[in-house]
Amino acid sequence: MTNRASDAFLFFRAWLSAPLRVASVTPSGRALSSLITTEISADTGTVIELGPGTGVFTEALLHRGVSEENLVLVEYGSEFASQLSDRFPAAKTVQMDAAHLRKLPIPASAPVGAVVSGLPLLSMPLRKVNAILEGAFAHLRHDGAFYQFIYGPRCPIARPLLDRLGLKATHVGWTFANIPPAAVYRITRRRPRRAVFGPA
Repeated sequence: MTNRASDAFLFFRAWLSAPLRVASVTPSGRALSSLITTEISADTGTVIELGPGTGVFTEALLHRGVSEENLVLVEYGSEFASQLSDRFPAAKTVQMDAAHLRKLPIPASAPVGAVVSGLPLLSMPLRKVNAILEGAFAHLRHDGAFYQFIYGPRCPIARPLLDRLGLKATHVGWTFANIPPAAVYRITRRRPRRAVFGPA
């Protein structure tokens, strides 16, 4: 209970100082953590988490079987990054803006199977969202997926941007148990269309 209370206070203080950078006034709940990690397992390999905050999704990833050594935690806020380093010492915690994700050093021997995002994409400029997605898919293996949640009914990534990047969004699920209720989307590469040849 002490950790939860201190995490909630840290989250609220961070939200007060930068409401557009922090997605909510409180950390995500267990229901959302379970939903956004439901398709991830030990077989996923390396997982990049964007905006892990106090590590609620990080804990859920560990419960799914992802080893701490296979976690790369990308956090912009120094207050959160410091706590994450202490709480998950075997993970790689990187304090950086997710817009520069392409520069993140990931060894070729550790292909990324999933990116889990806790970032408030709707409050970001389109150019920044574009940079985040391009950076994420530069690291993701071909069958990898980008998971994003939103407090609302629609995918937070606009269709024109998905089309431009050759991506598609699939609704994973909705949880009313989270406060506020949230939906999760899976973003993946589109399969190239096969050429159809008519009779000669």
